[in-house]
Order: sequence, then structure tokens, then C-alpha cells
Amino acid sequence: MSWLARVKPAPNAYLRDVLERLPTQKASQIHELLPHHWQHTA
Repeated sequence: MSWLARVKPAPNAYLRDVLERLPTQKASQIHELLPHHWQHTA
């Protein structure tokens, strides 16, 4: 399954959220940013 299918219907929201959170995300919590674990933060 592609990453787009996992974050459907908002691939743009996923990419934006991950890119914003990546610089401050702890290395031990990087798995939270993977498409199958991702939860949008408002």
C-alpha cells in the first residue's frame, strides 16, 4: 500500500504536518510520523 493511500484523503496535510514537526520530533518518536501511525495535530 502506498503512503498516499494511508493518509487519504489529505496527503497535503500529512506532508505539511510532518515537515513542521520533524525538526522538533525526538529521534525515539520518529515512528509517530510514519503514515500508518500519523495522527493530524490541529
